[in-house]
Amino acid sequence: MKELYLTQIAATVGAKVWQIENCADMFADGDTIPFISRYRKEKTGGMDDATVAEVKHWIDVYDEMEKRKGTILATIEQAGALTPELKARIEECVNSTELEDIYLPWRPKRRTKATAAKELGLEPLADIMWNLRTRDPHQSARAYVKGSPALGGKPGAETPEEALAGARDIIAERLSETALIRQDLRSLFRTRRLHSKATKAAKENPESGKYRSYFDFTMPLDRMPSHNLLAILRAENEGFLSVGLDTDAEKCGNKIYYDFCQAQGYPGGALSEQIKEAVADAFKRLLEPSISSEVIREAKEKADIESIRVFGENLRQLLLQAPVGEKRTMAVDPGFRNGCKIACLDEQGGLLYHTIIFPHPPQNDKVKALMAVQNMLQKYDIQAVAIGNGTASRETEEFFRKVQLPEGCKLWTVSEDGASIYSASEIAREEFPDEDVTVRGAVSIGRRLMDPLSELVKIDPKNLGIGQYQHDVDQALLKETLDNTVESCVNSVGVNLNTASPYLLSYVSGIGPVLASNIVAWRAQNGPFESRSQLLKVPRLGPKAFQQCAGFLRIRGAANPLDGSAVHPESYHIVDSMAASLGVKASELVGNEELCSRIKPEDFVSGDAGLPTVTDIVKELAKPGLDPREQASEFAFADDIHELEDLKVGMELPGIVTNITAFGAFVDIGLHDNGLLHVSQMGPRGTDPSKVVKLHQHINVRVLDVDLDRRRISLGMI
Repeated sequence: MKELYLTQIAATVGAKVWQIENCADMFADGDTIPFISRYRKEKTGGMDDATVAEVKHWIDVYDEMEKRKGTILATIEQAGALTPELKARIEECVNSTELEDIYLPWRPKRRTKATAAKELGLEPLADIMWNLRTRDPHQSARAYVKGSPALGGKPGAETPEEALAGARDIIAERLSETALIRQDLRSLFRTRRLHSKATKAAKENPESGKYRSYFDFTMPLDRMPSHNLLAILRAENEGFLSVGLDTDAEKCGNKIYYDFCQAQGYPGGALSEQIKEAVADAFKRLLEPSISSEVIREAKEKADIESIRVFGENLRQLLLQAPVGEKRTMAVDPGFRNGCKIACLDEQGGLLYHTIIFPHPPQNDKVKALMAVQNMLQKYDIQAVAIGNGTASRETEEFFRKVQLPEGCKLWTVSEDGASIYSASEIAREEFPDEDVTVRGAVSIGRRLMDPLSELVKIDPKNLGIGQYQHDVDQALLKETLDNTVESCVNSVGVNLNTASPYLLSYVSGIGPVLASNIVAWRAQNGPFESRSQLLKVPRLGPKAFQQCAGFLRIRGAANPLDGSAVHPESYHIVDSMAASLGVKASELVGNEELCSRIKPEDFVSGDAGLPTVTDIVKELAKPGLDPREQASEFAFADDIHELEDLKVGMELPGIVTNITAFGAFVDIGLHDNGLLHVSQMGPRGTDPSKVVKLHQHINVRVLDVDLDRRRISLGMI
């Protein structure tokens, strides 16, 4: 990769050039983000996976820019306009907008007014005016009327006035393609106010009510919060708002004229009037629409990045929420008329039994439901009960609190977001071909309690109810971010090689869907893996894939206990040396904090294994396979709150954070409608909500306002 790109990436992510260069080399060699961040800290200077992912993003961006430059250079060269200076300017460019500005005069375009003027032979007249080689443009224009020798056989204009108009069209296009002018206008436009007005369609359509705040709205574009901009642009897309920038035509026209004069000199008299007329036309017809769209698009790109950042952080918190673990679980998908679907699961999430009970209206068959539940609890030795948080959740929770639960068995409320998507998916049909969607949905709820990460990787993150305008943002960037987040979470926790589903395995560093299926097939045919080295027997899993994935796969009870840890096989010899220095076997070091505390990492630094790697090995030996996730904790909503009308201003209630956005957090307080904990209630201006609360965090809130008509609840944080 070119030095100028490496330097630019280093400045963007706040790193040294050598760190970026090493990352680029490792990516080129097929190394993955988790592998690089976990096992190549010497080469990255200790970058975390988020930074390595950002470096990868920018490497891809500049690789695409280099390809684009090749296309641009070829086009300009074909036009016979490629000078050494222009070539150098293009090759040294690191900004895509600047690059496109340079290319604009040569970019193929549809027929324009300037094109028509050139076909009439009026470009020489435009040149004369552009280069200030005439004092009397009207007189000069006479030479470009039909039949004039100066036209060299081209058609020409009908009158001198028509010739001047054509010349002005050519000059206007040149002005609109001048990089300096476009750059200056962007700077001006970025600070202008964006305004939105309700359209006729909005006034006639009740669906537009959610955008009421923007029916007559204005705010400086550079100070507009991302959620406001995305909402406005969505409403514009739906035809409810007309949106524009409050540009100052006079100020901008003066700036364009000044930039022209800086480059060409000051035209005098009648020529000045012609240039000013061309400037006004260039601004109104070409520059204002183009630069306005560019600047709004640029602002949207920033809003997209902010929204995607929030989405990615929410997803990370969701995937890494505390698991209950391998417990025999009763999963309940609550409902009224259609009953509560129940699935009993074994410790690995396998389906043991399913049924439906009807404890709620209209059937109200509470006694029969109670007996059925009591029987299932005993028969299947249930250790945890997971209740979905959808319709009838509170009522079902109250019903289960009347049940005599086995000792140690607890009730848990689990988010249902995406469960219906999973139950109708190809993945669910493969797992449960003989069961209907209601059973699959209940199973998913139970498995989410046992191990959220293993279950949620089967569902598109956009269906998990944690995004902000996820369907409006850059879909390619969103997918890249969410894929990186899932991959990061899976690899930070580690995966049990002998029990993991192919969907979970596919996110392990270096594996992917094909190798994941091959691993599961090998496991089915040959039995559980007894060592990591057996991975090399899996079809198509070669040394490179093994290098990338081995450290993130765990084998419980393996003959070599290191196979159950995050120590990479390439470092086993270092552990052997550590053990030898203490006069013990390597297996004796694993899980022995006292022995590990006697190891001096600096004594084992050699070759590619620097101090960061050796230090990580010692930490891992002391607590092998440590799950970074917290322990699950119980929660209960307020007993006396069931309807919106039950709320009173000043009430203090327990709640669960269900979504985090740039403008605050949504909190479930046990009603159908979530309350909004606005960012203004979280701290001073500029507070980042994601730094104050976490997804599914249990918090206490105070009711600030209840709008019964709009079913909105405003909350304050206690």
